[in-house]
Amino acid sequence: MMIKLIKQGLSLAVVLAFLAGCSSTDTVDEDAAAAAEAERSGVTTGTSGREGMGSRSDRDEEAESLERIVYFDFDQAVLKPQTRALLLAHAERLRNNPVNVRLEGHTDERGTREYNMALGERRANAVRDFLVLQGVPRNSIEVVSYGEERPLASGSNERAWGQNRRVEIKY
Repeated sequence: MMIKLIKQGLSLAVVLAFLAGCSSTDTVDEDAAAAAEAERSGVTTGTSGREGMGSRSDRDEEAESLERIVYFDFDQAVLKPQTRALLLAHAERLRNNPVNVRLEGHTDERGTREYNMALGERRANAVRDFLVLQGVPRNSIEVVSYGEERPLASGSNERAWGQNRRVEIKY
């Protein structure tokens, strides 16, 4: 039990270190910042009949177009820097449209069943912790681990393994 608590504490520390390293030191040009702000406020410039106001269906389509898979490196539960924008978009969606979400952790076939179940859970918890830090209510997020039991790609090669090391975001 104590080892599990230590591992959870270390996982949280890694997520927090990742977030500190990804603080807003990026330089963004003004056009991209303005576009991002317009997107956050729901304003679009489409021809939906209400110029400047995104329709509900436009926002639903945008939410549906979000990638729902977060990939991980071998034997890791640390979020990759390139997943930050994706998870920020999901966090915004979940803050603006509160719904329950299930995070399904997966691994490749290497490792024991028990180890892979725990690794899948750590991966899903890393995504959950990031979303919670972005203001998503913790009680709206369910974490499930399938370990190696539900591969996305078949095969015993790096391409297949890379596709199977993931967390799927299910609305």
